[in-house]
Amino acid sequence: MDEKEYLHARLRGVRDILLWKLDGLSDADIRRPMTSSGTNLLGLVKHVMGSETNYLGETFGRPASQSGIRMPWWEGGSGLDGADMYAVPGESTEYIVDLYRRSCAHADQTITELSLDDIGAVPHSGEKLTLRQALVHTILETGHHAGHADIVRELIDGSIGGRGDMDRIYTDDKTGETWRAVPDEARRREIYERVAASAAAAEQASNGRR
Repeated sequence: MDEKEYLHARLRGVRDILLWKLDGLSDADIRRPMTSSGTNLLGLVKHVMGSETNYLGETFGRPASQSGIRMPWWEGGSGLDGADMYAVPGESTEYIVDLYRRSCAHADQTITELSLDDIGAVPHSGEKLTLRQALVHTILETGHHAGHADIVRELIDGSIGGRGDMDRIYTDDKTGETWRAVPDEARRREIYERVAASAAAAEQASNGRR
């Protein structure tokens, strides 16, 4: 696997994790704000498609419109006011997910046809980037929000990890000891209590220094 294939595979991986966080949930839960700032699963998907079409599209003279992709929330600058962070009632889950997949396909075409050293300019800043740098940016951006999605999904129904992690078991080559990629409920409770006890001890120590 060469460098471009490696970076592209990492991007596909974080895309898959992000979309998997929507699987099996009701439409209401997918849209439900789970933080004080309104973070929600469908809004995260809607948000990251802008990185795909911008950094792996327009930056290299390949606007999303070439693939028939239109994102109305960016027209007139409304995306800058947070309109890309949630889906309005007229935007179905299927519509947002399909648009994201099409945006990824548009970005994939850019990745396939250009070399890592080809240079483009980010439209909103004029910053010069190679395709390599744009790929790294998009991997980081998508991974960043996939992490948000992981926490939001856990808050909704307790699901954690990536696709297939629930059944994945690792084995230590030296000891033969096995462990699950995703701990079972009892193990998760044990970890929670240990972390909570550590936090309580830190708080007590902090209060004692005052």
